[in-house]
Amino acid sequence: MADGPTASLSPAQRRSLETVLALLAEERASVSSVVDQRAWKVHVEDSLTGLEVPELREARRIADVGAGAGFPGLVLAVALPEAQIDLIESVGRKTAFIARAAESAGIPNAVAVNARAEDVARGEARETYDIVTSRAVGRLSTLAELASPLLHENGLLVAWKGKRDPAEEQQLQNASEALAMTPEQILDVGHRAGSEHRHLHVIRKTAETPSNLPRKSGLAKKRPFG
Repeated sequence: MADGPTASLSPAQRRSLETVLALLAEERASVSSVVDQRAWKVHVEDSLTGLEVPELREARRIADVGAGAGFPGLVLAVALPEAQIDLIESVGRKTAFIARAAESAGIPNAVAVNARAEDVARGEARETYDIVTSRAVGRLSTLAELASPLLHENGLLVAWKGKRDPAEEQQLQNASEALAMTPEQILDVGHRAGSEHRHLHVIRKTAETPSNLPRKSGLAKKRPFG
């Protein structure tokens, strides 16, 4: 574990993340399909590739949308102890796991939020985040739509995706103006991540949040822009 993205972790940080993975392996409720010896690379090393985005390393408020079992949010919270990270997840059993893991592993800056991203964006957290992360399965235009009302202007969405899909990237480009979200960079991090085809899509909030966002919960996925 000494090489690659985890090389900069302290022994204490490693222990925290090992605690998270041990809890994941013991969890009876299905929150992740990878809980065996591959988990360190698939979850931890993969999550840490996000630190290759300078703005993410410097962020103070991060929202992890569709946080699932807590990745990348829990890992980033360990690596960035000065940042507050809200892990937004609508499935109750997954949110409960995140909360339990954060407490057991001693990750006080990670907060489990059992809600849909659209509902969070309608509240006090609207336009308050420096960065939105997402390792969830979803089209880029959908993720950009969910991120836009959460981000302050000039904030970034960092989206973990697999193989590049020209049609999906074009859809995001077509939706850019409607979402105030402009594609900026695509990082190929596969050789350092849990997936050989891993790419990070960096998308910047380039204008005020459009007045029609967020839309009704679920529409971003059912009828994406672009």
